[in-house]
Amino acid sequence: MTTAPTTSTTPAVNGQVIGMAHYATRALAERLLPRGTTFPQALALTAVETAGGTVGRRALIERLTGAVKLDVPAAEATVADSTSAGLLEERPGDLLALTPAGGALVRSYKAGIADIAATLYGDLPAEDLAAAGRVLTEVTARADAMLAAG
Repeated sequence: MTTAPTTSTTPAVNGQVIGMAHYATRALAERLLPRGTTFPQALALTAVETAGGTVGRRALIERLTGAVKLDVPAAEATVADSTSAGLLEERPGDLLALTPAGGALVRSYKAGIADIAATLYGDLPAEDLAAAGRVLTEVTARADAMLAAG
């Protein structure tokens, strides 16, 4: 009688494993948001904050479609929803700026994300995190190239 070979209890890295980590982490991030604020809005506000508090509408739409993979109508709706919620305001020159409420939300959100990251990643070996970062950056670049190719 032969026995089946044993396998490691740690699964190989693949799209399913990466997706499960993404969705679990996203669920934690979404808990930080006030009721009625969407995850794409939080990403948009964070992008505006990272740009210094003001960004061109087109640049923000490109950020949401490029990095976050929203389609253009969804990205535009996210900006419109953020503006109507008083989190972003329109400025001359087709610019968008964080409002005081938007700034407060993004600061609180980023602090919560930092706490989550410390809990999730804080005790993992630096070399493991570096390797995961390299692999995931390469996978993202390849996926982006496939998306661009149609």
